[in-house]
Amino acid sequence: MEEHFFQCPYCWEQISMLVDISQAHQNYVEDCEICCNPIQVSVSVDNHEIVYFQAENLEQ
Repeated sequence: MEEHFFQCPYCWEQISMLVDISQAHQNYVEDCEICCNPIQVSVSVDNHEIVYFQAENLEQ
């Protein structure tokens, strides 16, 4: 697991999530720890490093 910091697409606060770097591709929904809104998270990992991370507003 690796902690990844990013900006919430709702409240714009910097938050962090733990990312499982043993999985190559991941798509899931996780709530913001500040505003509690659902964030669509997409992650790609290569060689145990995060090579792509996207956090999207589900209401778009």
